[in-house]
Amino acid sequence: MPHLFCFGLGFSALALARRLAAEGWTVAGTCRSEAKRRDLEARGITVHVFDGSAPLASRALKDATHILVSAPPGRDGDPVLRHHAGLLRTLDARWIGYLSTTGVYGDTGGRTATEESPLNPSSARSRQRVEAEAAWLNLWRTDGQPVHVFRLAGIYGPGRSALDQVRAGTARRIDRPDHKFSRIHVDDIANVLQASIAKPDPGAVYNVCDDEPAPAADVTAHACRLLGVEPPPLVPFEEAAREMSEMALSFWRDNRLVSNARLKTDLGVRLSHPTYREGLAAILAGND
Repeated sequence: MPHLFCFGLGFSALALARRLAAEGWTVAGTCRSEAKRRDLEARGITVHVFDGSAPLASRALKDATHILVSAPPGRDGDPVLRHHAGLLRTLDARWIGYLSTTGVYGDTGGRTATEESPLNPSSARSRQRVEAEAAWLNLWRTDGQPVHVFRLAGIYGPGRSALDQVRAGTARRIDRPDHKFSRIHVDDIANVLQASIAKPDPGAVYNVCDDEPAPAADVTAHACRLLGVEPPPLVPFEEAAREMSEMALSFWRDNRLVSNARLKTDLGVRLSHPTYREGLAAILAGND
């Protein structure tokens, strides 16, 4: 029986884990706290606490046929590889997926990035991702482990979308002409990962985004239309930036488009939500 082990049972990993569990897979993984472990195990998932400070017992991974890594790197590098690289080299895994970010491309000045584009991260967080990607791909090059890298755009889905921001009264419409963001619905992340599992190509890298990068203000305005409320007024970026956290500013500093052609041509993926309009409509209808 196939067995998925997820390092980091967060928003994206859980979307895949739930889907595969419904298809009869054995699913297990990690979280960072005991409280989260209890919550996830109440949903029928075997969970180990792993916060990067110490390795898991080797038996936790012994039956894994597929491994998904969504745990982020830190200043000390990738926590999974730091503690488990030796064990991972000995596993007879059929597929390993590493979830990265399109932030590795940095600021392209609005030009489109493909998987062959130079990596030019503009923040410490994205530089750590570049280093983690290289370390995981080295596990493929030197040890033949079936590593695949997925560079995710901005993730949204049920409970984490412009609809939720509008309902909570926290939505803003920031006006920055010619600045667009790429995004991806969490269900389509699961679609891409499943397609890769069905068609492994060790060493492959995929951009995971939808078909239409768009200004964040447009997405918020559309969410307001769906909810039948007036959109918040546009705020000039220079004004909004004065109140932004450093992390929020890092997203706005980069302006890039991202091509998703490879996931369609190589994996045959057909996105369930090709733009934010279909994605928000499905969330509102409760179809996710």
